[in-house]
Amino acid sequence: MPTPGNLTELFARMRSGDGEAADVAMLAVYSELRRLAGRYMRGEGAGHTLQTTALVHEAYLRLMTGPQSVNDRRHFFALAAQAMRRILVDHARHKRAAKRGGPAQPVTLDMEPGVPGQSIDVLALDEALSKLAGVAPRAARVVELRFFGGHTDAEVCEITGENFATVRRDWEFARSWLKTQLGAGRVAAGR
Repeated sequence: MPTPGNLTELFARMRSGDGEAADVAMLAVYSELRRLAGRYMRGEGAGHTLQTTALVHEAYLRLMTGPQSVNDRRHFFALAAQAMRRILVDHARHKRAAKRGGPAQPVTLDMEPGVPGQSIDVLALDEALSKLAGVAPRAARVVELRFFGGHTDAEVCEITGENFATVRRDWEFARSWLKTQLGAGRVAAGR
């Protein structure tokens, strides 16, 4: 398994067209991406049309073909959380648009991945997160990493470089703020 420094080098080589580096980089991050996406997707209903593998592959493809460069392993997984958020929001929008004349049913996501019965509308969450980013960008990033990236508090600390108390404070603030924005009772009391 490549070290974080080697992973950064692999990403750079891959972007310049090195196919061997692309294969090694994919092997190095695939299982972690799949674990994160799987943790998130376990909270989805059986009828959800987006599968874990599709989410991982689409996120990886967007990351590797997008304009941003990857600085290191932490940066890669932060970008992965953003990519997964965009994919899930795009998927929800597409699903809603496909229902054109029928009753619009919100596409929901669990506030705490893997905890059934506590759901909110993913499109409303995306809009609220965009507003939160204007008020408290660090708190919005914590939500994005925890909710869309499936990261634990400890993993968020590693990715952001913040201490545990700061991450927990940001998470609690963001949950409270989102609850107000999305309507009382629509955001789970995540731990």
